[in-house]
Amino acid sequence: MSLHISRRRFMHLIGTAAASGLYAAAVEPRWLEVVRRLLPVRGLPAALAGRTLVQLSDIHVGPLMDDDYVLEVFGRVAALDPDIVVLTGDFVSHFELIEERVETVYQRVPHGRLATVGVLGNHDYGPGWCHPEIADRVAEIMTANGVVMLRNQVHEVAGLQIVGLDDLWGDRFDPVSAFKACDPARAAIALSHNPDTVDLPGWAGFQGWILSGHTHGGQCKPPFLPPPVLPVRNRRYTCGEFELSGGRMLYINRGVGHTLPVRFNVRPEVTVFELRSAPALATT
Repeated sequence: MSLHISRRRFMHLIGTAAASGLYAAAVEPRWLEVVRRLLPVRGLPAALAGRTLVQLSDIHVGPLMDDDYVLEVFGRVAALDPDIVVLTGDFVSHFELIEERVETVYQRVPHGRLATVGVLGNHDYGPGWCHPEIADRVAEIMTANGVVMLRNQVHEVAGLQIVGLDDLWGDRFDPVSAFKACDPARAAIALSHNPDTVDLPGWAGFQGWILSGHTHGGQCKPPFLPPPVLPVRNRRYTCGEFELSGGRMLYINRGVGHTLPVRFNVRPEVTVFELRSAPALATT
């Protein structure tokens, strides 16, 4: 009797593991979640209050991504009719193998009615993150398709300053240069692919939201436990919202794509922010 029960339990475990594996490989990597949040910005121009800003991150067009899925995501974002679209890096994986595919897919990148702005991620710098010529080509493709690519630069949209930081692992992160053109007394948000950058020097005077990606939320996460693998030094930076020093807030998007075709308990994400005015910080 006990042998029979043990065998049943064993087969149940095998079945559960097989079902979980199938779900993680075939279902969750394409099960997009549209996350809706408020984005309170100090000094936000009245004309932008209530407008929508959509964040796309870590799309990873490449050999392990299904182009049809990416285009479906693009279609869903376009249907939201956003006012601003921001793309926070890792447009590609293995760019040198699939340049023509990248050009074709990003011809259909969704646009904001007011602006479409992007920054680069580590994968955009090619193998070993050490090929600036690949990053330059990725930026050229995105620019040709209507994306304002910021590489330690500022772009203003209807009175909102968007500060775009270049990638940390690509050795191009330069906040000092980026913030030279940013007026700290006016409304601003920042885009920085790798959330580890928020712990580095160079943010003095910036008080506001930083939108990041990079982590994929760990991509696989056991229930009630932190993800076992995260590509960051500061392992509290998984996904979602974090309060930082100096009047800054961080939001980490879980990303649309993947580098390995598996997700578990970490669905891909598109974030829809509603811009709101926030009170100024108290000064002493």
